[in-house]
Amino acid sequence: MRAAVLEAYGQPLRIYDDVEIEPPAAGEVRVRVHHCGVCHSDLSVVDGLLPAPVPSILGHEAAGVVEEVGAGVRAVAPGDPVVLTACPPCGSCYWCQRGEFSICVNSSGLMTSTLPHGGTRLSRQGGLLYRGLGVGAFGELVTVQEAAAVRIPEGVPLDVACVIGCAVQTGVGAVINTAKVEPGATVLVTGLGGVGLSIVQGAVLAGASRIVVSDPVAARREAARRFGATDELDPAETDVVAAALEFTRGIGVDYAFEAAGKVALLETCLQATRAGGTTVIVGVPPIDEPLTISPVALFQTTEKKLVGSLLGSVHAGRDIPRLVALWQAGRLDLDGLVTARRPLAEVNEALADLRQARGIRTVLSL
Repeated sequence: MRAAVLEAYGQPLRIYDDVEIEPPAAGEVRVRVHHCGVCHSDLSVVDGLLPAPVPSILGHEAAGVVEEVGAGVRAVAPGDPVVLTACPPCGSCYWCQRGEFSICVNSSGLMTSTLPHGGTRLSRQGGLLYRGLGVGAFGELVTVQEAAAVRIPEGVPLDVACVIGCAVQTGVGAVINTAKVEPGATVLVTGLGGVGLSIVQGAVLAGASRIVVSDPVAARREAARRFGATDELDPAETDVVAAALEFTRGIGVDYAFEAAGKVALLETCLQATRAGGTTVIVGVPPIDEPLTISPVALFQTTEKKLVGSLLGSVHAGRDIPRLVALWQAGRLDLDGLVTARRPLAEVNEALADLRQARGIRTVLSL
């Protein structure tokens, strides 16, 4: 099959036509990928900021059609349209039993870039290829666990549905599942890429009374307005913390979401939240960047909360169909997140667009 392969950090991806993929084993599904969004996490791996084994096929925000199923698969059948997820819940581990589906044991595939058994089903000229960030959808075919391929209704355009696979379930899920934002709450969102704009939409769905957004790119701030933000800030010109306090009469926001993967923005979020408020880490900072909370005593006595959110704390089998239904009902804008479409051959140009903050989401066609 044809796929884009990252052979070394900092190098352009190379397109090969001789990648081999094994048929699905029991409990696995082979999907022909039609479209895959280019996510900032992919770029972080390419730039060496997020360690992952190489050589690998990146791409984890994808939709396609089931081509073949292994023994025992019941949830999908050949011909079914599906959205893929990097965190398929097994349903039986310690975390799944406690309703913490996104940190199921299977989520380790995000870092190991392998299937649970340790293999990848991918190779080229006899050498192992990894499934970058747990999916490997910058290739024409993927073999995934049954729970990683979630059926969606016929007729939903796959070039739109694919953004649910990461950006939308991460952003909306961070609001609904992780933070559990309640009606009337005040919200701050820092970073307005695909995930940040999905957080804005999640806050609208949750009934937030004020949604303050911050990003240095004017076009992204304008997009946030269209998606439902009530106030926009340019951090190059405005003190975000001071503005958040002003908007909330000196109290601070109830919830702050960091969506750009920058530790400095996490510090801003912590300062902007009220006593008892919650800061949610949604973006993925470079692996070697620490966060310092100082003074800890002030953090403790104000009962502020700092929580992580992996892929929006989702249960993919439950949440992906819900998100599609919200789009069908006109309550969730997926189309507006896709600002460019490119063929797989232009994957490096798509990564360059992302690095330069051009547009919101580029979707590759395979």
